[in-house]
Amino acid sequence: MTEKQANNPLHGVTLKVMLEHLVAKYGWEEMGMRINIRCFNYEPSIGSSLKFLRATPWARAEVEAMYLLSVSE
Repeated sequence: MTEKQANNPLHGVTLKVMLEHLVAKYGWEEMGMRINIRCFNYEPSIGSSLKFLRATPWARAEVEAMYLLSVSE
């Protein structure tokens, strides 16, 4: 691991892994209540969520923050 990434808890964690973890821990309904985005509330799927999150930086940041909170609990 490089010195720049030594303290980055997201280093090496893909967005897909984050989503799968969050869905397993909270489920789509809880995720949709915490982060109000359409891909979590209407016909949710990993594929549609990945497409949206990759194109929407503010939503991706919300998911990353939720993931970090969930692994620190």
